[in-house]
Amino acid sequence: MHRRRLRPAIVALAVIASLLLTPSAVTAPPAAAAPSGGKKVIANLFEWNWPSVASECTSTLGPKGYGHVQVSPPQEHVRGNQWWVAYQPVTYRIESRKGTRAQFKSMVDTCHAAGVKVIVDAVVNHMSGQDNGGTGWAGSSYQHHVYPGIYQAQDFHYCGRNGNNDIVNYNDRYEVQNCELVNLSDLKTGSGHVRSQLAAYLNDLLSLGVDGFRLDASKHMPAADIAAILGRLSRPAYVVQEVIHGAGEPITPIEYTGNGDVHEFRYGKDLARVFRSERLAYLRNFGEGWGHLPSGVSSVFVDNHDTQRDTGGVLTYRDRGIYALANAFMLAWPYGSPTIMSSYTFSGRDAGPPSDGTNKTLDTACYSGWECEHRWPVIANMVGFRNATEGAGVANWYDNGNNHIAFSRSGRGFVTINDEDSAVNGRSYYTGLPAGRYCDVIHGTFSNGTCSGPVITVDGNGWFAANIPAHDAIAIHLAARLP
Repeated sequence: MHRRRLRPAIVALAVIASLLLTPSAVTAPPAAAAPSGGKKVIANLFEWNWPSVASECTSTLGPKGYGHVQVSPPQEHVRGNQWWVAYQPVTYRIESRKGTRAQFKSMVDTCHAAGVKVIVDAVVNHMSGQDNGGTGWAGSSYQHHVYPGIYQAQDFHYCGRNGNNDIVNYNDRYEVQNCELVNLSDLKTGSGHVRSQLAAYLNDLLSLGVDGFRLDASKHMPAADIAAILGRLSRPAYVVQEVIHGAGEPITPIEYTGNGDVHEFRYGKDLARVFRSERLAYLRNFGEGWGHLPSGVSSVFVDNHDTQRDTGGVLTYRDRGIYALANAFMLAWPYGSPTIMSSYTFSGRDAGPPSDGTNKTLDTACYSGWECEHRWPVIANMVGFRNATEGAGVANWYDNGNNHIAFSRSGRGFVTINDEDSAVNGRSYYTGLPAGRYCDVIHGTFSNGTCSGPVITVDGNGWFAANIPAHDAIAIHLAARLP
C-alpha cells in the first residue's frame, strides 16, 4: 500500500490554520435510535461547568446549529483534580465540581431555549475505585464497596480473578463483564436492586429535562442488563453506548445496537491513518464499506476524551489544520451521527480541567486553557453544512487517486478537500447545485444573507472553477446561498 511521508505539523496548518482562532437480543422500547430532528451534530463540552455550558448553548451551539450538547457526568464523585474523578460516583446526587443541582437544571432549560438538547455522560457500570473509601465532593462518606443508602457489598461483582478482581483478559466475556475495570467497584447490573437504583438516577435526570444519555463503559455490562435498565425509564431518551471494538474479542459493538446508538471507535482511528499516511481517495466508501457499524446506529467522532489521550491513535486539537480538515470531512460525509470534541489544554494524561484551589472547575475561557474546537470556524460552519444536507446521498465523487477528493450531497451541498502538499489550480468542479452565488463556509461565515469570506459562483450547468491551496478545502450548500 502506498504510504506518503508524515508531514511536519507546521506544513499541515496551511491556509486552515489561520482560521482556527478567529443487533442486540433484547430491545429497550424507551430508547431513541438516533438523535432526533434535523440537527444531529453533538458538541461534547468535556468537563465544562454548568454555567459555561448554558452560556455556550446561547452564544454558539444554538446559533451554529448544533442539535445536542453532551455534558460530563453530573453526579457526586470522589475528590481530586484528575479528569477521571468524574467517572467515579459516590452518590447519585446532582452535585459535582461542575456545579449544583440548581445550576444543572438552569443549564438544561437555557440550552432548550436555545434549541439545543442535552445528553448526559452517565456512569452506570461502577462506583469508585478507592480502596480505602473517603468523602465525596458533596460530603458523602463511602467505602470501596459500601455506599450508604444506595449500595452494600452484595450489590457488586467479585470475580475472584487475577488476585485483585481486575479485568486482564479481554478475550474472556465473563471477565470483561464481571471483573473490575481498573479497580472500579463493578455493579451487579443483573440485580433488581441495582437496576432500580440506576433507573432512579436516570429518571431523576429526565425529570430535570435531560434528553439522552451516553452510557459509559457499556461494554462491561451485558446488553440485556442495559436493556432492562432502559426499560424502566419514565420516558423515551436518546441513548448512545460506549463499546470499544477489539479485534477478535467476543464482545462486539453490534450486540448493543438494539438498545440505541453505539460509538464507532474504529472511525477516528481509520480517519487519522488516512489523513496522516494514506490517501483520501480511499474514503470513497468510508463507514460501512470499511466494516464499521451500520450508519443508522453509529456515533462517530474524530477524537473523544479517551482517544485523544492515547498516543498517536487519532487526530486531536494538537494537529490543528489537518484536524480541522478531518472534522470537516466527518461533517460533510453522510455516515453516522457526528460528535465534535471540545477539549481543555492538557499535557499529562490525568490532568483535570482548569480549576480553583478546591478543584472546582473554572468558567470556560476559550483559547485560554480551553481549546474549544467546536468554535473553530471551519468546524462550526460545517455544522450548518451537515444540517443543510441531512438525508442527502453522495453524488459526483471525484478523486485524483491520491489526496484530492470532491463530492456532492445530492443537490444540497458540495465539498472538495485538497490534502496534497501542493495547490490544485485551474480545475472546475461539478456540484449538481442550482446556479447562484454561495458562501464558502470553510473560509467564511454566512449570516443574514452575507458571507464574510470567499463567494463561489456556480453556473447554470452546476459548475464552478477554483484554485485550492495545499491542505485546504471549499464547501458550499443551499442554506448558505447568497441572494
